[in-house]
Amino acid sequence: MGLNPIRVGQLNQYIGRVLKNDPLLSDVSVVGEISNLRFHSSGHIYFSLKDETSRIDCFLPARTAPQISCPLDEGLEVIASGYISVYERGGRYSLNITDLEAAGMGQLAIRFEQLKARLEKEGLFDPAHKKAIPVFPSRVAVVTSPTGAAVRDIQKIIRSKNDYVSILIVPVLVQGPSAAADIASAIDEVNERCPDVDVIITGRGGGSAEELWAFNEEVVARSIYASKIPVISAVGHETDFTISDFVADLRAETPTAAADKAVPDTGELRQNLLYYREEMTRALQHRVEIGRQRLSALDPAAFASGIRGRIEYDQMYTDRLAEAMAERMEQRIRDCSHRIEILRSAIESANPYDILRRGYSVVTGEDGQILRSAAELSPGQEIRVRMAEGSARAQVTGIDEEDRR
Repeated sequence: MGLNPIRVGQLNQYIGRVLKNDPLLSDVSVVGEISNLRFHSSGHIYFSLKDETSRIDCFLPARTAPQISCPLDEGLEVIASGYISVYERGGRYSLNITDLEAAGMGQLAIRFEQLKARLEKEGLFDPAHKKAIPVFPSRVAVVTSPTGAAVRDIQKIIRSKNDYVSILIVPVLVQGPSAAADIASAIDEVNERCPDVDVIITGRGGGSAEELWAFNEEVVARSIYASKIPVISAVGHETDFTISDFVADLRAETPTAAADKAVPDTGELRQNLLYYREEMTRALQHRVEIGRQRLSALDPAAFASGIRGRIEYDQMYTDRLAEAMAERMEQRIRDCSHRIEILRSAIESANPYDILRRGYSVVTGEDGQILRSAAELSPGQEIRVRMAEGSARAQVTGIDEEDRR
């Protein structure tokens, strides 16, 4: 008989000591493909390393993670160095990582890039082929697992936004070897048997690259491409990209986002319709009021009253205008009379007869030219003297020399 029975915790502690003291397992390097990568809020990083036949859980402590220069990504093939330890509470062993370096692209990543390049070359991702998502769908088909969180989230969002659209759940496998064929068959069947469906949502919640791989299979991509009904792809989280996302008519970051993009908000639509109805009512009432005012203006009595009022106003305006014109004419006449009086006075003051009446005379020669100087006279010359009243002829008998000078 062996040793006395021991407790589970004691057994796990013993296994841990054995693994820790093993010269190989205390410092081992493992080549594998990163899968099921998770970043914890504590800073610790959890993932699995896998190959064609097996996998091992890995733990990268928060204190070691900043020292790792190798980028961490799903499907990346790495060389992980560290030691094997046992998580005593769970009885699971893992590789505690002390160093990590890239070893190359993993097989899944290679397959993904190869299929993506081939389908893109064939035109399956061409934007010209993509169909528009209906603005007001009446029926939405959801091709996903009937028990996952994705289907619950999609139904919750659609029903909270839209009380008109109906939801058709098409249950399929979303992971495993049969999942891709199941998804492709469901999309084909919806197209064939449910012509009243307006849009198809296909996808699932988050997971590792292996768990999401069904949506990277060619059969699914070709079913989405051949679908006559617009397809929204909603696989994993916002950072996850699958072949289905590239070939679908619309890619949604998450299943929740797909539900939000698939249907309009009927509550918001009703509010908009109510607003537009009120605006139209106000506009119609305004038009009616304008029409009523125009009709009242066409009433004969009102029209006659308006004409009389206009005539009275125009008559009053005409009278005031005539008065103003008369006043302006009178003022103009006064101004002209004043100017005439000024001119008359100026003319009278320059009248030569007035000068003659003061005792002056005008002396002219025989030719009638006015003589202005005694120097123009000579003895015996005949002259004519013009006075205020009458004129006389005279002959020069002599000239005073002083006057001549």
